[in-house]
Amino acid sequence: MNRIATLLIVCVAFVACNDKSKFEISGKFEHAKPQAKVYLYGINKTSETPLDSTVLSNKGEFKFNRSTPEVDFFRVKIENSEYMLIAKNGDVIKLEADLEDKNLAYKLSGAAEADKLEELNKNKNQYVAKLAALQAQFEENVANQPHNRDAIANQMRPALIKENEGLVNYILKFAMDNTTSLAGFYAINSLNPSDYEKEMIAYSEKIKSNFNKNEAVTDFLVRMAKLKSVQIGQLAPDFTMNTLDGKTVKLSDLRGKYVLLDFWASWCQPCRQENPNVVKVYNKYKDRKFTILGVSLDKDPVAWKQAVIADGLTWTHASELKDFESPTVRMYQVEAIPSSFILDPSGKIIAKNLRAEELDTFLEKTLR
Repeated sequence: MNRIATLLIVCVAFVACNDKSKFEISGKFEHAKPQAKVYLYGINKTSETPLDSTVLSNKGEFKFNRSTPEVDFFRVKIENSEYMLIAKNGDVIKLEADLEDKNLAYKLSGAAEADKLEELNKNKNQYVAKLAALQAQFEENVANQPHNRDAIANQMRPALIKENEGLVNYILKFAMDNTTSLAGFYAINSLNPSDYEKEMIAYSEKIKSNFNKNEAVTDFLVRMAKLKSVQIGQLAPDFTMNTLDGKTVKLSDLRGKYVLLDFWASWCQPCRQENPNVVKVYNKYKDRKFTILGVSLDKDPVAWKQAVIADGLTWTHASELKDFESPTVRMYQVEAIPSSFILDPSGKIIAKNLRAEELDTFLEKTLR
């Protein structure tokens, strides 16, 4: 073979091994069924799209080659197990897992995003393992001393809180340290937005122009912008809504008073359990420039009205009868109920999601 032909073969081989127009995911599963089917899914905002499938080799190995417009999330599924990963064209990613591992732990390597996700998973799993060990210890202690359940819970609670706080702090730090990586985005989205609103909004400000074409990130940024508009210190977005008695109410018409804007529903048991506390504070403070506007997520007006009467809720009630699809519910970024906002006489949000004694204490201090 002449020198030119040899060089052509080498060049073709080099290009094939470094194809930047695709990414490769290969790996091996321990304890997999022979010839088991493996699936690759792309992850959209609200759904997964099947992209490819293959059959494990006799050694439990598999390989996928795909292309993606830009760095994105993917999921590999086999039997009852699934594994999240991040890839972009040019990546050569290795995934290894044991299908008998109940914690679904897995190893990733071979690309920058894969390495970041591996780092995140490894450290998270250390906290999760400690929390699982504490939970197992609690259950064992209770089994041995069932009559001391409350005392055991009180004794072990500080350790559980400490480990959980450690996990959350790690996730937040990882996200803020990795604002140019989708691994950071994946990390912070494992937290409950209602518990970490400020942190998630701060994170969103850091990644505004980093992932312009990623649908999940774009959706997140839109949600955070809306959430920012209903943070403490912001003027509550105005709305007009039909009331239970067939009239209309406009939020801004209530200015001049402190307002508890209470999102609830007749079918929401935590809401119904909290209602006696809301009745208590209404009766206690209604003569001190304080009122309540209840916004129901009910779809059934009959059930809504029955709950209002049964629970003795004597303030103004309104609804769009559209559950979580209500435009106002979406505007206020309410993702779980009960959810509430306290507005000052100028309409500014001064507190959120206060319950029971905490609500009473805040109003007593504020309405002096």
